[in-house]
Amino acid sequence: MDTFLHLCGVVFDVVLAPLGHDRPEFDMLAWPVIAGVVALLVYKQVSNQKGIARAKNMIQVHLLEVVLYRDDLVGVLVATAKALGQNFLYLAYNIVPMLVMFAPITLVLVQLVAHYAYRPIEPGEPVLVQVELAESARTRARELQLDLPDGVTLDAPPVRTTDGRAAYRVVATEGDHVLRFTLGGETQEKALAVGGENRKIPVLRGHGLDAVLYPGERALPGDSAFQTIQVSWEERGLGPFPAGEGGILAWFFVFSLAAGFLLKDRFGVTL
Repeated sequence: MDTFLHLCGVVFDVVLAPLGHDRPEFDMLAWPVIAGVVALLVYKQVSNQKGIARAKNMIQVHLLEVVLYRDDLVGVLVATAKALGQNFLYLAYNIVPMLVMFAPITLVLVQLVAHYAYRPIEPGEPVLVQVELAESARTRARELQLDLPDGVTLDAPPVRTTDGRAAYRVVATEGDHVLRFTLGGETQEKALAVGGENRKIPVLRGHGLDAVLYPGERALPGDSAFQTIQVSWEERGLGPFPAGEGGILAWFFVFSLAAGFLLKDRFGVTL
C-alpha cells in the first residue's frame, strides 16, 4: 500500500500545479470537470442504465397516481408506497458505480488538499508538532526523544501525557527541515516546510487510512511505535475558491456534480 501511495504521489506531483502552486485556479477548475467526465463514463459502463431509467419513470408514474387519486386515501397510500419502493430501487442501482468511483476520486481529492489546502509556516512562527504513539507503546511516552536539525529550536518545554501523546512547540528558519523522533530503537522523521514559495505540504505522517488521506510523506510502517506525527498548519487562502480541506472538498464535489449533470446528455448517460 505504501508503495502504491508513493507512486500516486510521484505522478500527481508532476501533473498538479502546471501553472505553479501560486496559481491554483487551473487545478481547482480542471480536476472537478475531469472527475465529472470520468464519473459519467464509469457510471455508464457499470450501472444498469435501463433499470435506472425504468425506476425513474415508475417514480413519476406513482407520483402522478398520488395526484390522480388524491381523494382516495387508500389509493394515495398505495401509490406513495410504490413510489418509495422504486426510489429505493433507484438508489440501489447507484451503489455499484459509487463504490467503483470512490477510490480514484479520493486519490485526486487528497492530492489537491496536500498541494493547496495549507501554507508553509512563516519563519519564526511558533508551530505545534504532535506525536501520538501506538497503543502498544503509550506507556513509554516519557522515553520519546526529539532531534532538531539546524535552524529549528524548541520554543517551550515538551508536554507528554499518560495516554501516549507528546507535543512540541518549535520555531524555525526558512527551509525544508526534517525532525527526527526516537523511541527505543526506532527513529521516524517528520518534514517541516518553512517559508518560501507555496508547495505541497506534509500535514500528517501516519499509516493506514491516515496515510491515504495525507499523502505528503511516506507512510509510517504498520508495526511502528508511532501512530501519527502531525504539524498544526494554517489554512491557505485560495482567492475566489474555498480554503482548507473542507472548502476544497465541497468545491470539488459541487463542481464535479455540476459538470456531470451538464454533460450527461452529451455522453448519453441516464442519472
